[in-house]
Amino acid sequence: MNALTQELVDLLSLEKLEENIFRGQSRNLVGKRVFGGQVLGQALRAASYTTDRPAHSLHAYFLFGGDVNAPIIYEVDRIRDGRSFISRQVRAIQHGKTIFMCMVSFAEQEEGLNYQTAEPDYPAPENLKNEAELKQQMVEFVPENVRASFMRDRHVELRPVMPINPFAPQPEAPNYAHYIRTHDKIAAEVDEISLHQAIAAFYSDFTLMTTALRPHGLSYLSPSLQCASIDHAMYFHKPFRADEFMLYDMDATISASSRGLNFGRMWQNGQLVCSTTQEGLIRLREIESQ
Repeated sequence: MNALTQELVDLLSLEKLEENIFRGQSRNLVGKRVFGGQVLGQALRAASYTTDRPAHSLHAYFLFGGDVNAPIIYEVDRIRDGRSFISRQVRAIQHGKTIFMCMVSFAEQEEGLNYQTAEPDYPAPENLKNEAELKQQMVEFVPENVRASFMRDRHVELRPVMPINPFAPQPEAPNYAHYIRTHDKIAAEVDEISLHQAIAAFYSDFTLMTTALRPHGLSYLSPSLQCASIDHAMYFHKPFRADEFMLYDMDATISASSRGLNFGRMWQNGQLVCSTTQEGLIRLREIESQ
């Protein structure tokens, strides 16, 4: 596998310490704090290790920022093992403190009523530039002190449908979309449903919270802006592959009380395969200090 894809697989593959207790390593992906998608993906994987069914929903709260220089311990509580649904609670612990909690529900795919909303009509990914190409076009806007971190490649490939320059944002509609996949195919020896779901959870946190910033002409790089994920929900509707392009379409419905509410839908081969919801903190420090 491509080196970045291998690193992502390694990041989402946890060490079993004892029954229901796992350890995940941390990476500096977005700065001083652990990237929320890393904790989402690792917590989902930890819960998945305790059942042979695929996840169908995840509901999480981010409680404290994680330390990128320390591993994270995941404790899984086997809440329920039913015939139709299996429930797990996961606590992520670092330095003796619970930094994240989630509930995950698992269920087998079954036949039933079928309906989905229409997929948005966007250009195909092969007609769009990838994020690395777009970054090269805006390199003159990037301050020298953040250039290295901003220009480095992500662990997944993004192709924005409606690219923006985060260093010069303008007020826009609260909508955003990109195609996303791993840089390389998942190797056969680790090709499991739980890994694909964990990768989708990992990249479900990319740009979702910032959708609520767009009407205000702000980006995650805007001075005096404090951004942080508060909670995150994810629903897995149908099988998918994280190493093939998925369209991630996002919109925000409100920003109020220094919080923004954002929704996302992931599409693959015309099928709505995942849905996400996230509320994020979007606080202007200059307002807070008055």
